[in-house]
Amino acid sequence: MTGMLRVPRSRGALSGVLLVLLGAWGGLIPFIGPHFHYAYTPDTTWTYTQGRLWLEILPGAATLLGGLIVLANKIRPVAMLGGWLAALGGGWFAVGGVLSGLWMKGGATATGTGTPVGGTVARVVEQIGFFTGLGVVIVFLAALALGRLAVVGVKDAKLAAREKEVSAPASADTPADVSTAASADTPADVSSRASTDTPANVDTPAEASSPADAGTPDNADAPEKVNVVS
Repeated sequence: MTGMLRVPRSRGALSGVLLVLLGAWGGLIPFIGPHFHYAYTPDTTWTYTQGRLWLEILPGAATLLGGLIVLANKIRPVAMLGGWLAALGGGWFAVGGVLSGLWMKGGATATGTGTPVGGTVARVVEQIGFFTGLGVVIVFLAALALGRLAVVGVKDAKLAAREKEVSAPASADTPADVSTAASADTPADVSSRASTDTPANVDTPAEASSPADAGTPDNADAPEKVNVVS
């Protein structure tokens, strides 16, 4: 089960890289866009406003951080958390400008995004590239990454089985087992085992039955005791 929680980094590599790039784009484009007349008011470079903080900088940072987590993390739940973070950032890019009128002082018609500059086509492209289109693309890529991370593929199962096979023999011969086996035959046990089989316990020649007990020639009739008949 532990092996199933791991995922190859290649699984979310492409989605992670694209999310990082889109997050950086969303957070930086309001500050550098005025260089090439692609901007919302105030159309001056590196101008900070509270609306840009809540509607562009924070969702851009969330998307960038989520993409980095998806790209670099090998733990499946953590990588999926990065995907959800990026999806939330993309969703806020898409709807944040509309909802910003709820807390702006000007009422429902006011937004924190400012006003797009340029002609009709330029305004459409700015709306797509700054907010709506950018948010939709980020949500799509985050959902794609989440879908890929949620599926346990055949490659993941093989990788988990291989890690289990590698870890099993290593855990079978641990130093603790070796030391236990060594402590089973201590010098005291060896000496006691040796003392049980010493030559003292074996029948020595002295303890064996002597020739006198077995019947020696001394107990037999000697030739000189035979009565000779003359």
